[in-house]
Amino acid sequence: MLKRKIDSYIQQYYSRTSNALLITGARQTGKTYSIRTFGQKFTSFVEINFVETPEAIGAFKETQSSADLLLRISAMTTTPLIKGETLIFFDEVQLCPEIVTAIKFLVEEGSYRYILSGSLLGVELKDLRSEPVGYMGVKEMYPLDFEEFITNLGLSDTVIATLRQAWESRTPVDAFVHGKLMELFRLYLVVGGMPAAVNSYFEHNNLQEVMAVQQDIVRLYKRDIAQYDPNNKLYIEEIFNLIPPELNAKNKRFILKRLNEHAKYGRFENGFLWLKKAGVALPVYAVEEPKMPLLLARSRNLFKLFQSDIGLLASQYADGLQLRIISGDKSINYGSVYENVVAQELVAHGLEPYYYTNKQRGELDFVIELGGKVLPIEVKSGKDYAVHRALSNILDCTAYDLPEAVVFTNDNLKIDGRIIYAPIYMVMFLERVSESPLYYKVDVSMLR
Repeated sequence: MLKRKIDSYIQQYYSRTSNALLITGARQTGKTYSIRTFGQKFTSFVEINFVETPEAIGAFKETQSSADLLLRISAMTTTPLIKGETLIFFDEVQLCPEIVTAIKFLVEEGSYRYILSGSLLGVELKDLRSEPVGYMGVKEMYPLDFEEFITNLGLSDTVIATLRQAWESRTPVDAFVHGKLMELFRLYLVVGGMPAAVNSYFEHNNLQEVMAVQQDIVRLYKRDIAQYDPNNKLYIEEIFNLIPPELNAKNKRFILKRLNEHAKYGRFENGFLWLKKAGVALPVYAVEEPKMPLLLARSRNLFKLFQSDIGLLASQYADGLQLRIISGDKSINYGSVYENVVAQELVAHGLEPYYYTNKQRGELDFVIELGGKVLPIEVKSGKDYAVHRALSNILDCTAYDLPEAVVFTNDNLKIDGRIIYAPIYMVMFLERVSESPLYYKVDVSMLR
């Protein structure tokens, strides 16, 4: 049984609201498992899967009231519906958009609690209705991040807390601990965070079996492409197939001409959108300036495209790479896998990564907004990590007034002026800070 951060999120969500919750994300990320685990806390747990019981799709069309909805739900299950003690789980809801709309009426009726899950949500091709704002929260689920991975491997909370303290205090990690964490990080690059792959590794420690699981997932994603967008499946699959070689290219930027000599972004935009919404690819767009808010400086058609899971990416490279990565083979170019894992961690932690590019100043691997400031990030897998022309140029620019920058490397933590050289595994500590309530009350007494 894998420990997931989302388990505590679900628990806290239902402790503070009576609204429904929709868990979205790519296939095979563990949504259903986490929901079923939470469902064990209820006296009664009802599951309706729109893939396994397609007749349920028709049952929810043209319902007139919450009473009608509940009547049809009760007819689909032999599990008793107990007021105040039942959780009803709708799975694969992308096949039945009517239930997403109907959740408002079920929540208002108030007899039971509701949780939903689905893949490929938000894709316009499936004509999903707008979510019922005020009656349903939405949480995206990702593969296991590095912290979840090492926690499930058995690394103690004390060790992780010590690592976090080292990051926050900007002090080096114990040399022995640092060496073991780098070993675990290299293992994560190969196994990744897809629950089936992680479980396979825990059960057998056989990387060939892990790779077989990963390649099955890749094939599943390709079948989804054919199923959900038959008109454009060739374009979308070609984009998906180009992610590994494009990341291995010198500048890692996705080049549209690899698809077609005369390709225009507008023609392929829906394909990129599909892959993002499906949760199987992570686009990272360029910005023209490292200034807040980064969204305003975003380029529409300059971007890098990363895999949603580092293990899936590694499985698509040449056979034998996995063992070389784990052994720390220094002849391997880790650039693509290191950048992919950083992008994956940032997104999983609620951060929106961009990259900066400028003909005069150069290119930065990532820039993010953190704590109300822009944080530049460079990812270096070699020994020459102190050489970073673009980063130096940006830090020297007084117009940007950047307080600090991070360079992720294979070495232990050290500080050089405003640059933090941190071990690559410390990317797990870059996360969105929970925002405090922002209160503001205007005084209109003088206008009465």
